[in-house]
Amino acid sequence: MTTSDYTAAYLAEVRELAAQIDPAVIDRMIELLLAIRAQDGRVFFLGVGGGAGHAGHAVNDFRKIAGIECYAPTDNVSELTARINDDGWDSCYANWLRGSHLSARDGVFVFSVGGGNPQRRISMNLVASLALARQVGARILGVVGRDGGYTAQVADACLIIPTISAATVTPHTEEFQAVIWHLLVSHPRLRSNEMKWESAT
Repeated sequence: MTTSDYTAAYLAEVRELAAQIDPAVIDRMIELLLAIRAQDGRVFFLGVGGGAGHAGHAVNDFRKIAGIECYAPTDNVSELTARINDDGWDSCYANWLRGSHLSARDGVFVFSVGGGNPQRRISMNLVASLALARQVGARILGVVGRDGGYTAQVADACLIIPTISAATVTPHTEEFQAVIWHLLVSHPRLRSNEMKWESAT
């Protein structure tokens, strides 16, 4: 496959994926986020790898644009690595959430390609965090790929990015995670502060 062939095929997949996104799931996410904000709750963004990068970016956008108090464990490398070193990888996010007093007013929002899988012990830090969220009654949201994994099984609203090609599951899932959270924060019902370039004259 030539460079131009791959580029054209990839962009065609993006168009196909965008057409398959279920708006009803996004609407459900908006309702959940509005309820969290109305109760002065917080949203904790969790991800690993690319999802961790998304988590930090989403914290910025939801705090600044949507006016929702948000945090991500990966934004404090000192605490996170101390917890990994002392407690282990599997419990590092869940223990961080315990330290943040996760409650029923709050939400946990996952960015993951596979969504976690307790049977195969994949992304167990996400699995443990979602188990804690269920235990305390926090709302669970996610944007995930493949079959959605554990996140899709337990979430109140989970958008599964369809698989168009097995070779591009990860890039498409991660790019649409960014698309979806930007859609959410810019939605008129959630946006509470104008964005700089949209408000500049």
